[in-house]
Amino acid sequence: MRKPVDIVLGLQWGDEGKGKIVDVIAPQYDIIARFQGGPNAGHTIEFNHQKYILHTIPSGIFHEKVTCVIGNGVVIDLITLQQEIEKLVSLGIPVQKRLIISNKAHLILPTHKALDSAYEQAKGEQKIGSTLRGISPTYQDKIGRNGLRTGDILLPDFKERYNAVVEHHSRILEQYGYDISTLSERHKTFFDAVYFIKQFDIQDTAIYLNEAIQQGRKILAEGAQGSLLDVDFGSYPYVTSSNTTAAGACTGLGLAPNTIGEVYGVFKAYCTRVGSGPFPTELDNELGEHIRTKGNEFGATTGRKRRIGWLDIPALNYAIMLSGVTQLVQTKADVLSNLDEIQICVGYLYQGKKISYLPYNLQDKIIPEYISVPGWKQDISQCQNVKDLPDAFIHFIDTITKYLTIPVQYISVGPDRNQILRY
Repeated sequence: MRKPVDIVLGLQWGDEGKGKIVDVIAPQYDIIARFQGGPNAGHTIEFNHQKYILHTIPSGIFHEKVTCVIGNGVVIDLITLQQEIEKLVSLGIPVQKRLIISNKAHLILPTHKALDSAYEQAKGEQKIGSTLRGISPTYQDKIGRNGLRTGDILLPDFKERYNAVVEHHSRILEQYGYDISTLSERHKTFFDAVYFIKQFDIQDTAIYLNEAIQQGRKILAEGAQGSLLDVDFGSYPYVTSSNTTAAGACTGLGLAPNTIGEVYGVFKAYCTRVGSGPFPTELDNELGEHIRTKGNEFGATTGRKRRIGWLDIPALNYAIMLSGVTQLVQTKADVLSNLDEIQICVGYLYQGKKISYLPYNLQDKIIPEYISVPGWKQDISQCQNVKDLPDAFIHFIDTITKYLTIPVQYISVGPDRNQILRY
C-alpha cells in the first residue's frame, strides 16, 4: 500500500536541482511542504524559457491544484517572504490562495542577521561560509528557547516580545562592537512585513497535514540544502543549522515516520559546494572553472561561486543510507558533455588505508581514488528518450550504478521541467 508522504531531498552539499524535481512531480500531489532551512535556500525552476528562484515558498507554487505549506521546521524572514510573494503575485500567481504558513515556524529578526555577520567576522580564517541570512542565530534561539514564532505575530503583545528579544541581541552585538543604531530602518521594514504576512493563512500545519492524510490526500515534503550539510551527519562544523535528511521531514512537519513512502534523492553528475569546508574531489583548476561557467554554478541566493569537484560515490552512498533513498535522480549531466574524460571518486586513501566511507575527521588529508570513463561528444540536452543518449553517457551511468547501493532512475539533461528522462 502506498504511503501518503514522499520526500525530495539533496544528497550532496546542496544546489542539486531539488526545486526542479519537486516542480516536475508536483502534479502527483495535493500538498507540497517545505520542512527545514530558510531563505539561504535557492530553488531554481525553469519552464517556458523563464527562470524562477524560490527561497522560502515550496516549489509547487506554480501548480494551480497544489497547496503549499511552509512547515514548522523552516525559519522565516518575513521581509524576504513578502518580497518573494509580491514577485510571484506580479507574475499572476495567486499565492494567498495556495499558501499556508506554520504558526510554529521561527522568525528571523533583523538582529539575527546582524548576529550572523558579527559571529562570522569574529571567526576570521575559521569562517564557516555563512550566507549571512540569520539562519544559524535563529536556530540557536529556537534551541535556546528564546525565539519568536510566526504565531506570535497574531498575539496582542507581539511588539513587547519582539523588543525583549532585540534588547537581548543588542547586548551581544555591542560586545562585538556592532553599531546597533544602523538597524532602526530594518526594524520598521520588519513590522511592515509583519502586517503584510498577517493577511495569510497561519495555522498549526502539523494538524492540517495529518488531517489531510486522514482525508486521503498526498503530500510531498521538500528539503533544502543537502545531506552533507546536515547539522548531525554533515561535514561538521561546516554545515547548515538544521536536519536536511529524511528524518528532518518528520520533525519539520509534524509527521510520523510510518507515513513516509518514497524518498527521492537528487544528486548532480559532479559535486559543488558553497563556502568553506572539506571537499575531497575539488577541482580548483581550469577544468573546474569550465564546469562552473558551463553549469552556471553561482549561488541562487548569494551569487557566490560554487566550488566544483568530481562525483563522490562514498559520500553519495552515505547520504543514500542516511535517508533510505528509494528513487535516485541525477541532474546536470549535460554540463559534462564534450569532455574527453570524466573521473568518478569510488573510494579514499586515508591514513594509509583504503576506505569507502567518510571518515570522522574530515580535516585530515583524504586522497580520492578515481576511475575514469570516456566523455561523450554529443549535446544530450536535446535528447527526449533514453535511446537517444550516446553510448558513452550510458556507460557513465552504468559505471556509477555499479558503485551505488541503488540504481539511478531519473536523469535530468537540461534546466527545463520537460528535460527529464526515466532511465
